[in-house]
Amino acid sequence: MGFRQDMANRPTIHDVAREAGVSTATVDRVLNGRERVREDTARRVYDAARLIGYHAAPLIGQRVQAELPRLRLGLVLHKERQSFYQAFKSEAERAVARAVGVRVSLQVGFAASQSPKDFTSLMEGMAGRVDAIAATAVTHPEVTEAVMRLNAKGVPCFSLLNDFGQGVRQNYLGLNNLKVGRIAAHMMATASHQAGKIAVFVGGYRWHGHELRETGVRSYFREHAPQFQILDTLINLETRQLTYEATLDLLGRHPDLRGIYCAGGGMEGAIAAVREARAPGQVALVVNELTPESRAALISRHVTMVIGTPLQRLCDDLITLASEAVNGGMTAVQGQHFLPPDLYLPESV
Repeated sequence: MGFRQDMANRPTIHDVAREAGVSTATVDRVLNGRERVREDTARRVYDAARLIGYHAAPLIGQRVQAELPRLRLGLVLHKERQSFYQAFKSEAERAVARAVGVRVSLQVGFAASQSPKDFTSLMEGMAGRVDAIAATAVTHPEVTEAVMRLNAKGVPCFSLLNDFGQGVRQNYLGLNNLKVGRIAAHMMATASHQAGKIAVFVGGYRWHGHELRETGVRSYFREHAPQFQILDTLINLETRQLTYEATLDLLGRHPDLRGIYCAGGGMEGAIAAVREARAPGQVALVVNELTPESRAALISRHVTMVIGTPLQRLCDDLITLASEAVNGGMTAVQGQHFLPPDLYLPESV
């Protein structure tokens, strides 16, 4: 008797139609694939079926997905153990799950080092298995050549965070790095109560984005705060230990050091050194990306500002642009898709 009662109360196709605000004939077409139904209508039917617990909701979901254009996206990142790039990978996976209008699958690879070959081998190794590739690669002729070879195979490439392969890649997605440098400079100048020296760390010689951030810092101080002296730029190879040792050395040699900007990775070393050698607020330390360590340093006021990349929007926009390039045809336009930075202060976390 209980079994019959349960069967009698199971949601029906009529219940799905009522919940979705469509006819039972429309639900039937979606369920059985008899005729093409508009994507937004099919999606509404699927959402309604799932909401009320209709037994064929998984099948409706499969039907909806089968009708969508496909995108196999390859994503090449680096610094696999770094929390920011783990967050990047997780956000890309969430973007795939919530994508509307396209059926997306994702392959992720992490470059072992900053060597151009580590990036190019991963990127070209994905050819034949993905429809488009996005990467956080270094700016180097070897990377540009690899992008050209991938383009010749019909695989569009997108540069993320660092604008490599200019002239042959599709869109660049990331922050306006020149503006990021000026924001960092403005914060250091504003937070410093007297003139002194400013230090800048970049990751290496092949990060175009870091060079633009350095240029932004220097142009701001030249224009608005010439009383500060910008020290020679330091290369930290985006490593914690090198940044830590160099920062301690800077603090020891320059008692009037007022600000430090880490334009790339390695900020954990700068945070540790400043925490060890200076009281909170004595040096205006500006870093990129909100991670557990930079968040804790904001709270303790050893970091003055964090400039963050809006990863959710970046990943959503990447899927949209990659789908357009794959399903609409590659274009000759190599644009720059700038995203507004997320700015974090001690009082905003």
